Amino acid sequence: MSRNGIGAKKIQWKYYINYIVIFAVAAFYTVLSLTGNIKQSETSLLEKIAIAIILASSLGMVVGFLGELSLGHAGFMCIGAFLGGKVSAILAESLGNGILTLVISVIIGGVAAALFGMIIGLPALRLRGDYLAIVTLAFGEIVRTVIMNLPEGLFGGTLGLKTPRFNNKHLFIIAFILVLVCIAVIQNLLRSRHGRAITSIRDNEIAARATGIDVTKYKLLVFTISAFFAGVAGVLYSYTQSNVQSTNFDYNYSIEILVMVVLGGIGSINGSIIAATLVTFLNVKLQTILTGDLAVLQNLFYALILILIVIYNNAPGLKGFREKYNFKSIFGKIFKRKSVAEAPNASGGAAPENNQGEEN
Repeated sequence: MSRNGIGAKKIQWKYYINYIVIFAVAAFYTVLSLTGNIKQSETSLLEKIAIAIILASSLGMVVGFLGELSLGHAGFMCIGAFLGGKVSAILAESLGNGILTLVISVIIGGVAAALFGMIIGLPALRLRGDYLAIVTLAFGEIVRTVIMNLPEGLFGGTLGLKTPRFNNKHLFIIAFILVLVCIAVIQNLLRSRHGRAITSIRDNEIAARATGIDVTKYKLLVFTISAFFAGVAGVLYSYTQSNVQSTNFDYNYSIEILVMVVLGGIGSINGSIIAATLVTFLNVKLQTILTGDLAVLQNLFYALILILIVIYNNAPGLKGFREKYNFKSIFGKIFKRKSVAEAPNASGGAAPENNQGEEN
């Protein structure tokens, strides 16, 4: 307590580490971009990383915190990419290819994906485990197949939808702002009483239902929010391309997003952020290094690296090493030392008085 008797609420900095790191990285590259000291390949990589973080974090809500297996995330992203991309192409003719067009496209693409998430979620979330995975996988394949076979005047058919490319010097800045918004929404939801209800459903759905928790409502809420941010990521993706094709959103892409969530640790937002960054960086570098005849080795090296990461994360013999050297333990030690150093100042001389009382 403070000297005037009013308890001072201590800031839990560990909850804001991800915001600080992402903001610092975005600010650093923003300065480089404004001064002209950044390559186009680097801005392209940053765009892909931001999109991957939004996808992994939003899917982590369903897989990690709700405890349901979804393989249709690429389908929601596809909806956002084509509807948002179509809106941006129409608005660019009248409003120009500026920030207003991008914001409107992001909102429309995200809301459209959320509506589809709600429509699919109502019947699909009655299923569990492998059955839900199969249904969501089928949904993703149906979405991209339907879009591909619609008249070319709507979404370009098999040739793809032509979309305006946003200024690559600034798009990654907007993308990282949306990353911060995504993480803020997810973390604040999960730390609220609604978040406790969601995790209780994951731990024991029968017990949660018995205590009066509306299981269907919370499942649908998580599924809808997750689909919304997948749609937002889809709109951002459309802005990184001049031509969007539905073949890019197949089930392999949904599995790749799921891999990011699993590698980062199911139920860990920070882990999903790190895994999404590493997997995206790995993919881009392999595509750059392995060209020509060596391109066939890309998937082989990618698979081997992922296998090694999985073994590292799950091997019993490495358990002690993982527990000693990880981000959580390192940051925990830092904040513990900081709190211990601040304790004498916060006590205001109370500790010496207590010691004297004990000696008497």
